[in-house]
Amino acid sequence: MTFSEILDRVGSMGPFQFLHMVILSIPIFNLANHNLLQIFTATTPDHHCHPPPNASAGPWVLPVGPDGNPEKCLRFVHPPNASLPNDTQRATEPCLDGWVYNSTRDTIVTEWDLVCNSNKMKEMAQSIFMAGILIGGLVLGDLSDRFGRRPILTGSYLLLAVSSSGTAFSPSLPIYIVFRFLCGFGISGITLSTVILNVEWVPTRMRAIVTTATGYCYTFGQFVLPGLAYAIPQWRWLQLTVSIPFFVFFLSSWWTPESIRWLVLSGKSSKALKILRRVAAFNGKKEEGQRLTLEELKHNLQKELSLAKAKYSASDLFRTPILRRVTFCLSVAWFATGFAYYSLAMGVEEFGVNLYILQIIFGGVDIPAKFISFISLSYVGRHITQAASLLLGGGAILALTLVPLDMQTLRTVLAVFGKGCLSSSFSCLFLYTSELFPTVIRQTGMGASNMWTRVGSMLAPLVKIMGEVQPFIPNVIYGITALLGGSAALFLPETLNQPLPETIEDLEKWSRPRTSQALYS
Repeated sequence: MTFSEILDRVGSMGPFQFLHMVILSIPIFNLANHNLLQIFTATTPDHHCHPPPNASAGPWVLPVGPDGNPEKCLRFVHPPNASLPNDTQRATEPCLDGWVYNSTRDTIVTEWDLVCNSNKMKEMAQSIFMAGILIGGLVLGDLSDRFGRRPILTGSYLLLAVSSSGTAFSPSLPIYIVFRFLCGFGISGITLSTVILNVEWVPTRMRAIVTTATGYCYTFGQFVLPGLAYAIPQWRWLQLTVSIPFFVFFLSSWWTPESIRWLVLSGKSSKALKILRRVAAFNGKKEEGQRLTLEELKHNLQKELSLAKAKYSASDLFRTPILRRVTFCLSVAWFATGFAYYSLAMGVEEFGVNLYILQIIFGGVDIPAKFISFISLSYVGRHITQAASLLLGGGAILALTLVPLDMQTLRTVLAVFGKGCLSSSFSCLFLYTSELFPTVIRQTGMGASNMWTRVGSMLAPLVKIMGEVQPFIPNVIYGITALLGGSAALFLPETLNQPLPETIEDLEKWSRPRTSQALYS
């Protein structure tokens, strides 16, 4: 008997599983508000130099830039005056008295003047937020193995609630950035623990459905953010509004049971048995739960526990040729997906369309994208789906460099299509990665691969700064990287209708004949 069979005895899809999934999924619905929050809290409105104190002496004319629009970062030293030489009138200077913003929204950009020479700080803040997610994954993954999934989940809820609320009261940009880093750190712990706890309590046949449903919670959460941002134009109040619910999630997480596998592996089998009996009673199978014994639980989970106790490290990802190929190709695909996805997701205001409507469209495209991805994964296969989603996404981003800025509709269509493709890539990668790595090293492989998408999402905002040299450079870098990721996916083996490899030797045996067929075909 395996854990899945024990789960059937206490109820594998009863009221407990439904309530458990709802409690874990609602916070994911709210995570979209935090991941994409800077789209609205760091919007850069039209602006120009504030006139100097003597501007009332006469009309003030702004210098005109090469594009024919008023300069945003320069002003004339003197107002128009017939008595001054022409070259003196043309002399310009930086915005020494600040800026005037043409917007009713209050953002971190308008509050701390993150424009002109300081505009890089806006992208830096988003990169440091992503760095928090990256470092949180590395630190909290190890702590989760030591102290359990639920304590990390509960602590991460509290950390996000406190740090995000603190962000709303930040007196300066450096303190704002520190709090945003801590927000990213907490988000990583929530994501990590939710995935593990959500799938453990449902049967294998339902895991794909439960995972997809949880993913859709994030998708639908993207529809809420534009409405909140439209209703709350002050960035501090908006930040606080999306933070408060996590105090509630912190309290509700105390109901969430700990991972049974972790409890048994940690020598807490009696506590695991109590939880199983409680679940059985909740599902109306109290008698079945009472029949379970401590010896039966330990004995029946012996095989799974022996695999879990085997000592493997990240170096084992490079032990054999097939593992090296899988690790390298998946790392490139994960990096490219995170890098290109966040270049589009965080660049909504660049397309010149209504920010609120475009964000709804950007969120809405994930619904058909994930459905098409699900169909393609089931019938076409993982190999083709993964490669095609990245190649098409990269092609769409590169096409943006060829479309003039005044063709806003076409640029928006390409961006929405590209984001849909990259969203499909994310959906495919989570499943594909879990199927390619053997059980004994799966969590290590998932963690290492996911680390690369965090590195990509951290670097994506910084690459945007290169647009100051030439506007087309960032999209060229994003697009080529996505194409490289799609090309790397072509070298991965197909896993459709294949059994999951339990050991590294299983992966070798399973892939060897397929490799031979590929060489001689």
